[in-house]
Formats: sequence, structure tokens, C-alpha cells
Amino acid sequence: MSSELLSNIAILVLAGFVGFAVISKVPNTLHTPLMSGTNAIHGIVLLGAIVVLGREETPGVVDTIILVVAIAFGTINVVGGFLVTDRMLGMFKGKQPGAAAARTEKDGSGS
Repeated sequence: MSSELLSNIAILVLAGFVGFAVISKVPNTLHTPLMSGTNAIHGIVLLGAIVVLGREETPGVVDTIILVVAIAFGTINVVGGFLVTDRMLGMFKGKQPGAAAARTEKDGSGS
């Protein structure tokens, strides 16, 4: 193995350990803002993969497969992350007193 590949693998492993150590110390009240920030980062990764795929003049089969997988996983991660964030933020909203009454009148199940 070349020394450059070995150093890149070492950086990847160390980044994984540092990321785990940082995320495990985050209090529960900060998970929603942290998730929103992470969604923005994944959006940048998604945009980068699309740009790289568009700029390749003659992409190889492996390059194309890796970029399409990155785009698919990035899209799933961004959309799913925003849905989870929206649901978590919805749990903090107070119940509207008139919303339940309006819903029962609309359904025709009111008394």
C-alpha cells in the first residue's frame, strides 16, 4: 500500500472516532439543531456529487456508480433528516385549542 492511501485511511478512522466522541457528548436538547446543521452539510455533499458527475467528460463505470450511489444516499439522508427534524420540532409545539374542535366539525363527528 502506498503511504498516501495509508494516511488517508488513518485520517478516515480518526475522524470516525472524533465524530463519535463529539456526538456522544451532545445533550438531548441540542440534537435537533445539530441534525439541521448536518442536513445542510449533506446537501452540500449532494450538490458536490451532482457537479462532479456533470463535469466528467468520460466517466468510468466505477466513477459513475459511486457518484450515483452518493447522490441517492445523499438525497435519502437530506429528505429523511428534514422530515425527522420537522417531526421533532412539531413535538415542541403546543396544542391549538381550536384545532381539535375545527377538525371534529369538518369530519362531521361533532356533537
